[in-house]
Amino acid sequence: MMNGTNSVPVLEAHGLFKHYGHVTALDNTDFEVYAGEVLAVIGDNGAGKSTLIKVLSGAVIPDKGEIRLNGQHIHFTSPIHARQAGIETVYQNLAVAPALSITENLFLGRELRRPGFMGSVLRMLDKKTMQKQAEGFMSDLKFRIPSVTQTVETLSGGQAQGVAVARSAAFASKVVIMDEPMAALGVKESGMVIDLIRKIRDRGLPIVLISHNMPHVFELADRIHIQRLGRRVAVIKPTDYSMSDAVAIMTGAMEAKQALA
Repeated sequence: MMNGTNSVPVLEAHGLFKHYGHVTALDNTDFEVYAGEVLAVIGDNGAGKSTLIKVLSGAVIPDKGEIRLNGQHIHFTSPIHARQAGIETVYQNLAVAPALSITENLFLGRELRRPGFMGSVLRMLDKKTMQKQAEGFMSDLKFRIPSVTQTVETLSGGQAQGVAVARSAAFASKVVIMDEPMAALGVKESGMVIDLIRKIRDRGLPIVLISHNMPHVFELADRIHIQRLGRRVAVIKPTDYSMSDAVAIMTGAMEAKQALA
């Protein structure tokens, strides 16, 4: 992981506020993630972590606060805007289209058209180029599948989620956000996704991992952002604190000042 004290965060936020009627989802929340690190975000229900991630991925516009990407102020107006800026999000559900092939899933919403008249007028897809690029994406991540032409519904749960992770890695240029990517997977399938996450991190892309699974958090994270009651109360390193410490900070049983990184 790059030393955060000597570098500008790839993605950061300061003083985020978000209200839903009388409910305060974010209350002066700060955030930062650096190149080449896995930053886990944990928090109890109602802590505001989901709203934080939606703000960072462009799905929610904050009432107040600022977001910076590579040090430059940016205002996301939609998830498409965030994607255009290089931020990709992997969701636990509805991440892939089962009836489509691996290639079609990788290029879903980003389909390549054939050059010239065939593509611009007849809108024909450049299937050969997409397949070749898909094979390259999977090869780079050492993702073992028989063929990128097979449909996702023929894959195991871990492989299918791996396709979603690979898609984000293929098109993200700044940050990959993963929202509970292994929540519905078994031990073996979770291991496949964990391997992919490490390979993406090793390429220098920062990963924001939202998870309730503390063993996964402590296995993968370089730092852990702890959210409680709409605020970031601590950032800890898993090498310095135990899982029980993290839970205690998350629930308020341990003072946050004891765990500031």
